[in-house]
Amino acid sequence: MQSIAYFVAVTFLALLLCLPYPLRGDMFSSMSEPHIHHTHPEIVKRLKRAEGHLRSIIEMINSGRTCLDIAQQLHAVEKAVEQAKKTLIQDHLDHCLEEVVGALPREKRAPIDEFKAITKYL
Repeated sequence: MQSIAYFVAVTFLALLLCLPYPLRGDMFSSMSEPHIHHTHPEIVKRLKRAEGHLRSIIEMINSGRTCLDIAQQLHAVEKAVEQAKKTLIQDHLDHCLEEVVGALPREKRAPIDEFKAITKYL
């Protein structure tokens, strides 16, 4: 039971570290430190593509396209945004959580590795 409490506390701290300044106050770092991961450009690219796609859907609605066509395109945008979210969360777990947890013996890493693995199904 103690390892679960430890894991929850470490996970909470890792999530807190990745919150932007206004949400967490000045507890850990200043606003002058940018919070950028290597996947952020990929996420921005994906979201910009979805943004353009969304504009075209608005045009489809304005031009009277069928509901089926519009629904298919909305589904595609939804999936693109969902994938961007998954990438962001996975990157957060891989980097922010690892920074907080640091090097742990193999037996203590198991809950963290399991947590990271199960989040892929969200």
